[in-house]
Amino acid sequence: MNKQQIEELRQKYINNPPEGMSKKDIKNMSDDDLLDMDYFLHEDNDIFNNLDDDDVVDFFLF
Repeated sequence: MNKQQIEELRQKYINNPPEGMSKKDIKNMSDDDLLDMDYFLHEDNDIFNNLDDDDVVDFFLF
């Protein structure tokens, strides 16, 4: 990610901080910490990105 994208991400989390965090926490985070936080907040979403609808249904049925 470039600096502009990181700052856009930072602004997103400043406007709507994750539970347990403050705007000040987000402002004081290093770029690497911010990117790590974003990754861990969305890591479960990546599980289904490459699956079609039938695979997702099968995943939950078994």
